[in-house]
Amino acid sequence: MVMNSGRDGRQGDIRSTVALTYRPTRADIQTAVLVRERCRRLHLVRWGLAGLFAAVALLILASPASAPSSALLPAVLAVLIWSLPHAQSHHALKTVSWQGEYRVTVSETGVSAESEHVTLLQRWSVFRGYRETRDHVVLLSRDPNILLVEVLPKRGLRSLEDTERLLDLVGHHLPRV
Repeated sequence: MVMNSGRDGRQGDIRSTVALTYRPTRADIQTAVLVRERCRRLHLVRWGLAGLFAAVALLILASPASAPSSALLPAVLAVLIWSLPHAQSHHALKTVSWQGEYRVTVSETGVSAESEHVTLLQRWSVFRGYRETRDHVVLLSRDPNILLVEVLPKRGLRSLEDTERLLDLVGHHLPRV
């Protein structure tokens, strides 16, 4: 019995190629920042420090001998520490938003992203794994600090079948982390 695997000698497996077209949003980047933070367990440090500074501010306010203005610095520090992912995503969006629409192709070779100004091919060996959220698939780099994060928003896909194909393709090459 001969089965057609969908392979064309010149173009590779057409069924194992998924295309996305999207314009990056703050939600895309913030999802990547939060997934990266959770993988590195930094959310525990961030929430711990924010809680510590908030508790110090409340203790200062509760103390009858202290001035209320002395609680301002710990309160501001708590808010700044809590808002770090928001600030990071805002800065990253300013960095990439001028490049316009992204056209991303996920294939057996890796992930190829192209805009009007940039073309980038990342082979599967660059990534350690992936995480799926409700609206995104986030690929995490292999380096210890996870400096590289690739976000694939599901809204950039054409259909639900493309979502299933994307998850199958990514899952074939990377473990879920």
